[in-house]
Amino acid sequence: MPAMAIVNTMAINLDDQQKTAVDKLKSGSILCGGVGSGKSRTALAYYFMKECGGRIKINGVGEFTEMKNPKDLYIITTSKKRDTLEWEGECAPFMISTKKEHSISGVKVTVDSWNNLRKYIGVRNSFFIFDEQRLVGSGTWVKSFLKIVKANNWILLSATPGDTWTDYIPVFLANGFYKNRTQFLRRHAVYNRFTRYPKIEKYIEEARLSKLRDSITISMNYQKSTISHNQIKIVSYDKEAFNKVLAKRWNIYENRPVKAIGELCYLLRKVVNSDPSRIDTVKQIIKIHPKLIIFYNFDYELEMLRKLGEELHLRTGEWNGHVHQEVPDGETWLYLVQYSAGAEGWNCIKTDTTVFFSQNYSYKIMVQAAGRIDRRNTPFKDLYYYHIRSNSIIDLAIAKAIRKKRDFNIHRFMDV
Repeated sequence: MPAMAIVNTMAINLDDQQKTAVDKLKSGSILCGGVGSGKSRTALAYYFMKECGGRIKINGVGEFTEMKNPKDLYIITTSKKRDTLEWEGECAPFMISTKKEHSISGVKVTVDSWNNLRKYIGVRNSFFIFDEQRLVGSGTWVKSFLKIVKANNWILLSATPGDTWTDYIPVFLANGFYKNRTQFLRRHAVYNRFTRYPKIEKYIEEARLSKLRDSITISMNYQKSTISHNQIKIVSYDKEAFNKVLAKRWNIYENRPVKAIGELCYLLRKVVNSDPSRIDTVKQIIKIHPKLIIFYNFDYELEMLRKLGEELHLRTGEWNGHVHQEVPDGETWLYLVQYSAGAEGWNCIKTDTTVFFSQNYSYKIMVQAAGRIDRRNTPFKDLYYYHIRSNSIIDLAIAKAIRKKRDFNIHRFMDV
């Protein structure tokens, strides 16, 4: 195809929310939108038109022009989103590529995971899209991020940018609102003096914090065409084993005392999550919904679900820290996804049903996991979410935290 013909085919569609976001975005912004709101395309439109000075046909209107100020593009995303080449697909309508010779204006796109963020500390005069919020605390990722943004323009994409004010510290530092984390905490955090570990009791000057957050947050809201149906499936658990672990602090699987609080919670969850009634519940759901995405937490849950697939002779795919398989095809199948490995960065429009075999501690992760089937291009109007849990005190405590849009806190649970 001649070059001019290729140029004439370059066009994208943006809704009103996306176009408004492109106009409002600036370097240092957080583009906040729910799962499936089109953050990727909006971010690329901003990069192409505002950062690089190019023009492209939008909704059939306008014309293409080359970039006046081309910059290489770096996209830092999840490992799964990198491996499935999803961003390369998003870049295609803009005629930009990971191969410089195939890109308009000679720019090069680099797509990599957060795990490799440190590799890009030396990059200068480029543009970064940080996809999915990973900037929590003060670890290696945050340190690398703060070094990168000193020499490059950037935006951050997130469905849930922050639960507490401390979640915003890295972005506030990157925008120059505070010199360092210590200055922020001294000014705004009040600590509880009676806990055994540092615990922020409250924040002060929250009006200032809200003003700073709002100055860099660009929100996109869109009317979903789907209807979510959430059903809680209550299952049984071995109360005698549960009480032995809890009251006697005894590891019933290794016949020894429990060594730490983290181990205690793990054991309590194992007693609850490994109960056969959970598998029986999944069997019931399969009779109604033959194509299931099932999220789980622990390896012993995966083994239970694998055996279920073998027993029912179902096609089974997996995505976890060891296996990266695609969603199966066919009339009936299971797709087993470990929360931390696959709760974000991919989508599936082959099914209308997700099962949460066990609950995750993180509200954000639960929201992201639910969004895997809630996409703009899904053919389904009704989406079904099955939450399997028991009436054990640990399941109830996790459910309560998620219901309040908070993360489950092990130490707070053990203090109760």
